[in-house]
Amino acid sequence: MSDQRVVFVPEGMAGERVDTAIARMFGVSRTRAADLIAEGHVQVDGDGVGKSDRVHAGAMLDVTIPVLGDPLAVVPEVVEGIKIIHDDDSIVVIDKPVGVAVHPSPGWSGPTVVGHLAGAGFRIATSGASERQGIVQRLDVGTSGVMVICKSEHAYSRLKNAFRHRTVDKTYHALVQGHPDPLEGTIDAPIGRHPKADYKFAVMADGKHSITHYSTLEAHRFASLLEVHLETGRTHQIRVHMAALKHPCLGDLTYGADPTLARRAGLERQWLHAVRLGFEHPDSGDQVTYSSEYPADLAAALETIRHAD
Repeated sequence: MSDQRVVFVPEGMAGERVDTAIARMFGVSRTRAADLIAEGHVQVDGDGVGKSDRVHAGAMLDVTIPVLGDPLAVVPEVVEGIKIIHDDDSIVVIDKPVGVAVHPSPGWSGPTVVGHLAGAGFRIATSGASERQGIVQRLDVGTSGVMVICKSEHAYSRLKNAFRHRTVDKTYHALVQGHPDPLEGTIDAPIGRHPKADYKFAVMADGKHSITHYSTLEAHRFASLLEVHLETGRTHQIRVHMAALKHPCLGDLTYGADPTLARRAGLERQWLHAVRLGFEHPDSGDQVTYSSEYPADLAAALETIRHAD
């Protein structure tokens, strides 16, 4: 069995290596992308390519992704870089690094949070689909930061309800291109799957209700550091909303970021980090808050932008 996908390279990815473009557009690791190219599963405009070849805007990218066993099977594997922030009988709070998916999905063969927890000996709740048991929230593969996983069924029920009723405080920091006007505001725009590219999303009239609140923490010559609070939790919500304002996250080539500025900042992914997560503890009822520091790549990019003033 295999999954065949045909997409056109967006303007923002022009000049990228083929393996990088595949990794970003299809949500696979660069190693997996390179393997697909080496195995002859990738064509650009009908021709075979090498992993270091460059793509141009509008090129037709035809990728066949063989299914390796059960794509939804949880494979126990300790993942380097995942940090445990808090652990008790009800929940485990982690600091997720970039390049790690929350749970298995078709087309993704890289490391996962649930696989790491299984490999590290954690027992998590059995509520939810088999490949995402205990999962009450998700972060994109390319987004790092703090997230919570439930270990008990009681915790799963309580936190699932809290996320559903929007009582969880989800705080992100995003470094976006330019300067949003106003400097503080709310984006209320529905989000749906992009009509021409199934790997991304867009503001759509018939999309799901989506609300993002933002405020400017720092304004620099080329970019602004924002604090973002999510009222809803749609896939790619911050990335889509900021792109709709013409201020995409720095490095987010999928949503129109400037590739030259991304290279200057040394970024290979969107500058977006889940910095804080606050909620009522499912057992004690106390309000708890957990936080995560910027990882090295984002911290270095921010310093580059600061020094460009």
